[in-house]
Amino acid sequence: MDELSDEQREVIESDPFCEKLGVELTDLGPGTATTELTVTDDLLNFHGTPHGGAIYSLADAAFAAASNAEGDAALALETNISYFEAVEVGETLSADAERVHQRGRTASYRVTVTDERGDEIAAFRGRVYLPG
Repeated sequence: MDELSDEQREVIESDPFCEKLGVELTDLGPGTATTELTVTDDLLNFHGTPHGGAIYSLADAAFAAASNAEGDAALALETNISYFEAVEVGETLSADAERVHQRGRTASYRVTVTDERGDEIAAFRGRVYLPG
């Protein structure tokens, strides 16, 4: 599929968990997506740094959008994340997802999470099942 329908985009954008966290979908294409999140005080852990779950959720939202952008439901099989750097309150993080492999009923995605300077702060990998 070359172009996404408005309905597909609306379904992906209507995620209530992302809305609760403040994760915004900023770009969506076949097998790709970008999400953003501004770090706020309520996303910090007891160390005063962004909670890993918030960073994971930002990356997972990009993964979910990219893997479901072509209309058929994609079901997550596995994910993992590596954290590299902490960021400050007020910074806006970006998660860029892209499909890196697809064969048969599975596809793999890479998500790079960067800070406002473009420095990579986390790397996320995920694989989905495509029931088609």
